[in-house]
Amino acid sequence: MRRAADGLFTWIEMLLALALAAMVAMVFGNVVLRYLFNDGIVASEELSRFLFLWLTFLGAVVVLRRAGHLGFDTLVQLLPRRSRLLCRAVSSGLTLCVCAIFLWGAWPQAVTNMDNASPVSGLPLGWAYASAVASGIGLSLLALADLILALRGLEPVHSHEGEMVEPGA
Repeated sequence: MRRAADGLFTWIEMLLALALAAMVAMVFGNVVLRYLFNDGIVASEELSRFLFLWLTFLGAVVVLRRAGHLGFDTLVQLLPRRSRLLCRAVSSGLTLCVCAIFLWGAWPQAVTNMDNASPVSGLPLGWAYASAVASGIGLSLLALADLILALRGLEPVHSHEGEMVEPGA
């Protein structure tokens, strides 16, 4: 299971790198075309916005998996082991609740806007909202996995790359 998750996240990270490269190429190319030739690629700004949404939302999932989001755990680290596990379980449960609320709003927006085309590229606007749905699902799955680990009494160990791994793995 872990190997499949590692493969999936490697694939996602490659897609994020490609999205960033495409954004840079489109925006830079558009700047050069406008200044040198007084022309530009009409859809580049809109496509860059779409890619930026996906980059941001999927990036949040990757960062959560690597335990890279900002957090203040100084007090929690001073607590006994059971209290730390309880805090983690509560935190993961609250994260799941927030993700559910997030998905409750994002899903209808994605479905509704699939019939609305963006003005320049003609792509369905629902794809912009689909990035939020993908992020909400990914964040929910990671929070659920962390909740299960906490309830089983396992504390995640952070590797040198910042990824969470189970103790003894």
